Amino acid sequence: MRLFFHFSVAGFSNTYLLGPDDGGNAIIIDPGTMNVALLDLIESNGYYVTSALLTHAHESHAYGLKTLTKIYDITIYAGTDTVLDFECVKVAGGETLDLSGLKFRAIDIKGHSSDSLIYTVGNCMFTGDTFSSGTIGSAPNSYARELLINEIKSKILSLDINYLVFPGHGSPSTLEAEQLINPALSDH
Repeated sequence: MRLFFHFSVAGFSNTYLLGPDDGGNAIIIDPGTMNVALLDLIESNGYYVTSALLTHAHESHAYGLKTLTKIYDITIYAGTDTVLDFECVKVAGGETLDLSGLKFRAIDIKGHSSDSLIYTVGNCMFTGDTFSSGTIGSAPNSYARELLINEIKSKILSLDINYLVFPGHGSPSTLEAEQLINPALSDH
Protein backbone atom coordinates (compact mmCIF):
# COMPACT_ATOMS: atom_id res chain seq x y z
CA MET A 1 0.00 0.00 0.00
CA ARG A 2 1.14 3.50 -0.82
CA LEU A 3 -0.20 6.56 0.99
CA PHE A 4 -0.11 10.07 -0.45
CA PHE A 5 -1.00 13.33 1.27
CA HIS A 6 -2.56 16.38 -0.40
CA PHE A 7 -3.11 19.69 1.40
CA SER A 8 -5.68 22.16 0.11
CA VAL A 9 -5.53 25.85 0.95
CA ALA A 10 -9.29 25.97 0.36
CA GLY A 11 -10.62 24.85 3.74
CA PHE A 12 -7.05 24.13 4.95
CA SER A 13 -7.92 20.46 4.74
CA ASN A 14 -6.00 17.25 4.16
CA THR A 15 -6.89 14.67 1.53
CA TYR A 16 -5.34 11.22 1.48
CA LEU A 17 -4.86 8.87 -1.46
CA LEU A 18 -4.19 5.16 -0.93
CA GLY A 19 -3.43 2.58 -3.56
CA PRO A 20 -1.32 -0.40 -4.55
CA ASP A 21 2.42 -0.06 -5.16
CA ASP A 22 2.12 -0.40 -8.95
CA GLY A 23 -0.97 1.67 -9.76
CA GLY A 24 -4.54 0.47 -10.19
CA ASN A 25 -7.71 1.13 -8.21
CA ALA A 26 -7.28 3.64 -5.41
CA ILE A 27 -9.17 5.12 -2.48
CA ILE A 28 -9.41 8.80 -1.64
CA ILE A 29 -10.19 9.98 1.89
CA ASP A 30 -11.85 13.36 2.53
CA PRO A 31 -11.58 15.01 -0.90
CA GLY A 32 -12.11 18.59 0.29
CA THR A 33 -11.08 19.96 -3.08
CA MET A 34 -10.18 18.48 -6.41
CA ASN A 35 -7.53 20.54 -8.16
CA VAL A 36 -4.86 20.00 -10.81
CA ALA A 37 -2.23 19.04 -8.23
CA LEU A 38 -4.42 16.27 -6.79
CA LEU A 39 -5.42 15.04 -10.25
CA ASP A 40 -1.74 14.93 -11.23
CA LEU A 41 -0.93 12.97 -8.04
CA ILE A 42 -3.60 10.41 -8.92
CA GLU A 43 -2.78 10.11 -12.60
CA SER A 44 1.03 10.19 -12.31
CA ASN A 45 0.89 7.16 -10.03
CA GLY A 46 -1.29 5.20 -12.43
CA TYR A 47 -4.35 5.25 -10.16
CA TYR A 48 -8.05 5.19 -10.92
CA VAL A 49 -10.12 6.33 -7.94
CA THR A 50 -12.93 3.85 -7.30
CA SER A 51 -13.83 4.74 -3.70
CA ALA A 52 -14.14 7.89 -1.61
CA LEU A 53 -14.26 7.59 2.18
CA LEU A 54 -15.66 10.56 4.06
CA THR A 55 -14.95 11.04 7.75
CA HIS A 56 -17.98 13.36 7.87
CA ALA A 57 -20.12 15.42 5.54
CA HIS A 58 -18.68 18.90 6.10
CA GLU A 59 -17.92 20.68 2.84
CA SER A 60 -14.20 21.12 3.61
CA HIS A 61 -13.93 17.31 3.47
CA ALA A 62 -16.32 16.56 0.62
CA TYR A 63 -16.49 19.44 -1.87
CA GLY A 64 -14.01 17.74 -4.24
CA LEU A 65 -16.64 15.08 -4.95
CA LYS A 66 -18.26 17.50 -7.39
CA THR A 67 -15.25 17.17 -9.69
CA LEU A 68 -14.11 13.65 -8.76
CA THR A 69 -17.45 12.13 -9.78
CA LYS A 70 -17.13 13.72 -13.22
CA ILE A 71 -13.72 12.11 -13.77
CA TYR A 72 -14.03 8.75 -12.01
CA ASP A 73 -16.81 6.26 -11.44
CA ILE A 74 -16.57 6.20 -7.66
CA THR A 75 -18.58 4.82 -4.77
CA ILE A 76 -18.85 7.22 -1.83
CA TYR A 77 -18.79 5.81 1.71
CA ALA A 78 -19.94 7.98 4.61
CA GLY A 79 -21.78 7.95 7.91
CA THR A 80 -24.88 9.32 6.17
CA ASP A 81 -27.00 8.47 3.12
CA THR A 82 -26.22 11.63 1.12
CA VAL A 83 -23.46 14.23 1.01
CA LEU A 84 -23.78 17.33 -1.20
CA ASP A 85 -26.64 15.60 -3.05
CA PHE A 86 -24.49 12.53 -3.79
CA GLU A 87 -25.85 9.15 -2.74
CA CYS A 88 -23.53 7.34 -0.34
CA VAL A 89 -23.10 3.86 0.99
CA LYS A 90 -23.91 4.44 4.66
CA VAL A 91 -21.20 3.04 6.89
CA ALA A 92 -21.82 2.03 10.50
CA GLY A 93 -19.30 1.96 13.31
CA GLY A 94 -17.63 -1.44 13.61
CA GLU A 95 -18.11 -2.17 9.92
CA THR A 96 -15.18 -3.36 7.81
CA LEU A 97 -14.89 -2.28 4.18
CA ASP A 98 -12.80 -4.29 1.72
CA LEU A 99 -11.77 -1.76 -0.93
CA SER A 100 -9.12 -2.32 -3.59
CA GLY A 101 -7.58 -5.08 -1.50
CA LEU A 102 -7.39 -2.94 1.67
CA LYS A 103 -9.50 -3.55 4.76
CA PHE A 104 -10.80 -0.37 6.38
CA ARG A 105 -12.45 -0.51 9.79
CA ALA A 106 -14.94 2.26 10.60
CA ILE A 107 -15.29 3.63 14.12
CA ASP A 108 -18.19 5.99 14.81
CA ILE A 109 -17.37 8.92 17.08
CA LYS A 110 -20.14 11.33 18.09
CA GLY A 111 -19.59 14.91 19.19
CA HIS A 112 -18.10 16.85 16.29
CA SER A 113 -20.94 15.80 13.97
CA SER A 114 -23.57 13.09 14.05
CA ASP A 115 -21.99 11.26 11.09
CA SER A 116 -18.31 11.34 12.14
CA LEU A 117 -16.25 8.24 11.41
CA ILE A 118 -12.63 7.33 11.93
CA TYR A 119 -11.16 4.83 9.48
CA THR A 120 -8.25 2.52 10.26
CA VAL A 121 -6.25 0.49 7.76
CA GLY A 122 -3.04 -1.25 8.75
CA ASN A 123 -1.36 1.03 11.29
CA CYS A 124 -2.96 4.18 9.82
CA MET A 125 -5.86 6.07 11.40
CA PHE A 126 -7.78 8.76 9.48
CA THR A 127 -9.51 10.93 12.06
CA GLY A 128 -11.17 13.72 10.07
CA ASP A 129 -12.13 16.44 12.55
CA THR A 130 -12.54 14.11 15.53
CA PHE A 131 -9.04 14.90 16.75
CA SER A 132 -5.71 16.00 15.37
CA SER A 133 -2.24 16.80 16.60
CA GLY A 134 -2.69 18.24 20.09
CA THR A 135 -6.38 19.09 19.82
CA ILE A 136 -9.87 17.69 19.41
CA GLY A 137 -12.55 18.74 16.95
CA SER A 138 -15.03 21.49 17.58
CA ALA A 139 -18.39 20.68 19.09
CA PRO A 140 -21.66 22.67 18.98
CA ASN A 141 -22.06 22.77 22.78
CA SER A 142 -20.48 21.59 26.05
CA TYR A 143 -22.49 18.35 26.08
CA ALA A 144 -21.25 17.44 22.59
CA ARG A 145 -17.67 18.30 23.60
CA GLU A 146 -17.83 15.94 26.59
CA LEU A 147 -19.41 13.28 24.39
CA LEU A 148 -16.57 13.70 21.84
CA ILE A 149 -13.90 13.38 24.54
CA ASN A 150 -15.55 10.32 26.09
CA GLU A 151 -16.00 8.63 22.70
CA ILE A 152 -12.34 9.19 21.79
CA LYS A 153 -11.17 7.91 25.19
CA SER A 154 -13.35 4.80 25.16
CA LYS A 155 -13.11 3.84 21.46
CA ILE A 156 -9.71 5.14 20.34
CA LEU A 157 -7.30 5.43 23.27
CA SER A 158 -7.83 1.75 24.05
CA LEU A 159 -6.33 0.81 20.67
CA ASP A 160 -2.70 -0.01 19.91
CA ILE A 161 -0.53 3.09 20.50
CA ASN A 162 1.41 2.42 17.29
CA TYR A 163 -1.25 3.96 15.03
CA LEU A 164 -0.17 6.83 12.82
CA VAL A 165 -2.81 9.57 13.02
CA PHE A 166 -3.77 11.38 9.81
CA PRO A 167 -6.22 14.19 10.64
CA GLY A 168 -8.53 16.23 8.44
CA HIS A 169 -6.62 19.40 9.30
CA GLY A 170 -3.09 19.93 10.58
CA SER A 171 -0.06 17.73 10.79
CA PRO A 172 0.09 13.96 11.28
CA SER A 173 0.72 12.51 14.72
CA THR A 174 0.72 9.18 16.50
CA LEU A 175 -1.82 7.76 18.89
CA GLU A 176 0.89 7.47 21.53
CA ALA A 177 1.75 11.18 21.19
CA GLU A 178 -1.92 12.14 21.47
CA GLN A 179 -2.25 10.13 24.67
CA LEU A 180 0.74 12.00 26.09
CA ILE A 181 0.35 15.59 24.83
CA ASN A 182 -3.25 16.19 23.77
CA PRO A 183 -4.62 18.23 26.70
CA ALA A 184 -8.21 17.09 26.14
CA LEU A 185 -7.19 13.41 26.13
CA SER A 186 -4.17 13.13 28.42
CA ASP A 187 -6.05 12.86 31.73
CA HIS A 188 -7.27 9.32 31.00
